[in-house]
Amino acid sequence: MPEPKLRQTPSPVGRPWVRRGLFGAAAVAGLAALALYGIGGGDKAQAACAASPETLAAVAKAARGEVAGVVAPSEPRPLPPLAFQDASGAGLGLDRFKGKVVLLNLWATWCAPCRKEMPALDRLQAERGGADFEVVAVSLDFGATDKPKAFLKEIGSQNLAFYADPSNKVFRDLRAVGRGSGMPTTLILDRAGCEIGFLPGPAEWASADALKLIDAALGR
Repeated sequence: MPEPKLRQTPSPVGRPWVRRGLFGAAAVAGLAALALYGIGGGDKAQAACAASPETLAAVAKAARGEVAGVVAPSEPRPLPPLAFQDASGAGLGLDRFKGKVVLLNLWATWCAPCRKEMPALDRLQAERGGADFEVVAVSLDFGATDKPKAFLKEIGSQNLAFYADPSNKVFRDLRAVGRGSGMPTTLILDRAGCEIGFLPGPAEWASADALKLIDAALGR
């Protein structure tokens, strides 16, 4: 039986007073998320981020060719705390990777574009992974982690560490701040864990264009 796909619940359309109430609540929740996580700016929020304006400009300029869909914000965007688990099932969060530029990728075995780009992500980790950069690919397969682990073994992945969030909370937390609208979802994070690039969809992450983009994020 195929894994269930993530769906957004449609808004009610039959009763105007319900619509007004839901939209009002959604607006309040959205504003709260923006204020809490600094989406849209704010000196205090930005002070915690690491990327310079020059780095953001370089990332925007490098988003060409195979990675032309990557969008760089005008300022680094702080994210909510994101937690998942490693191959042993132990919990960890993105704060584990502070000090590194991170390419955070959300994927699942039932997502065909995700499966297609995973070998390229493995090669990207081989090319650029190290003390300064890490590909953090988080499986969102529901339930046990046997299936995504088997898939990575099947494609011969040797460089990606295994991370998973069977609860899909990472996806929901990102969607609450305007990210995670579909899969795959990829974010490039600065050394403090703030977003400096976003791509809703797949890319050829082992291409020369992608390597130039990561080098730009690294300030090279």
